[in-house]
Amino acid sequence: MTTETSPLNRQPDKLDYSSPTQFRFMINQLPKVQFFTTAANIPDLSLGEAVIPTPYKDIPIMGDKITFGNLEVSFIVDEYLENYVSIHNWLIGIGFPKNRTQFSSFRSDTSNNPTSAKTVSVDSVGKATPDRGMYSDATLTILSNKNNPLVEVRFTDLFPVSLSALNYDNAATDVDYLTAQISFRYKLYEIVTL
Repeated sequence: MTTETSPLNRQPDKLDYSSPTQFRFMINQLPKVQFFTTAANIPDLSLGEAVIPTPYKDIPIMGDKITFGNLEVSFIVDEYLENYVSIHNWLIGIGFPKNRTQFSSFRSDTSNNPTSAKTVSVDSVGKATPDRGMYSDATLTILSNKNNPLVEVRFTDLFPVSLSALNYDNAATDVDYLTAQISFRYKLYEIVTL
């Protein structure tokens, strides 16, 4: 028995478990969502595979592209719907359902925000306008049982792809405050131990 396979050397030195309630979510583009966040996830990963056909059994080999799952965030909607409207406006700015100026005005408005203006692209008129206002970075911080930060999951260039509906109901017998869910896509995420 070598030291690498010895059971004594393979025992963990940290025996605390990760709690699903010990986290903090921060997204640069949506400061009013941060305080009301009730749930967030570390998205799944999947690696494709290639198959080599043979007369007997197809042989799988590892693929070369990783597919990242969506980042799902739930939050309590505030009374004036400010956090809900901020995400709604972001989606409308990206999708411009009425006219093209919705996209350009959202881009120019958010590009004036110092936290979002990083890179510059040239639009059709030739005037430089930052595209960074259409994206945001986000961080999911995993906390210890004493609320100290342990791990950060850093998302790069994320943008919303869906926002859930708000359902009002006069027949409700108890007050359950409205929550909404957002799905984000992003370039990639990294897990960093602090």
